[in-house]
Amino acid sequence: MNSEGLDKIVEIDQCCSSDERKSHHSDKVKNNLTTRLNRIEGQIRGIKGLIEKDTYCDDVITQISATQSALNSVARLLLEGHMKTCVLEKIQEGDTEILDEVMVTIQKLMKK
Repeated sequence: MNSEGLDKIVEIDQCCSSDERKSHHSDKVKNNLTTRLNRIEGQIRGIKGLIEKDTYCDDVITQISATQSALNSVARLLLEGHMKTCVLEKIQEGDTEILDEVMVTIQKLMKK
């Protein structure tokens, strides 16, 4: 999915308040993420089935790669929403330590 598609999907009311660490995604975003995760769950079951059927290794690896890509897409959507809400809010409040947290999160995503 290109970045234009991401912009249309990320509609987050408010990510977190200063007192609690909890996201508050709109119903549209929750439904989109849940649909994507359900699809990924099906892909995982499909990969398991391919292994049980002794499917050619390269074909299984191709399916694993597609599943990883789909999961990365979910992570990008969440990160984008987090940056546009929680991180922005914290910076506006003068809390620049949030940038360290974001950098750790990005490093975790880039390891994959």
